[in-house]
Amino acid sequence: MPERQDPPPAGERLHGRERLRRRTDYLRCYRTGRRRYGNLAILYHAPNDLGHPRLGITASRKVGKAVVRQRLKRRTREAYRRWPHRGRLPALDLVVHLKPEARDSEFRAFRDELLGLFAGLLPREPREARR
Repeated sequence: MPERQDPPPAGERLHGRERLRRRTDYLRCYRTGRRRYGNLAILYHAPNDLGHPRLGITASRKVGKAVVRQRLKRRTREAYRRWPHRGRLPALDLVVHLKPEARDSEFRAFRDELLGLFAGLLPREPREARR
């Protein structure tokens, strides 16, 4: 029987290996990671040894009922999935913690804030390349 292989990366798809799954990974991000604050979300990030970034999303009941929390999580995944620079991110575990203010935000403002938080994690270009 042939070994099962992961499908090759295709377009904008967000593969399962690009998502945080285990509680220990979330706790490591919270405890040892750094933070970036926004009006609608907090981005926790900690280095990993996998060679690629992984995304996790949390939202407490303060954000809203289950339908609202799931809608915001879908929007977060969609913004991250379609972000053209996500392939340039270093090997980090990212946890987006949604604030209650995110509940009433429009998708465009929400997406722009998330992308701004993610963009702050991109490696800086050398001075010569910027000119």
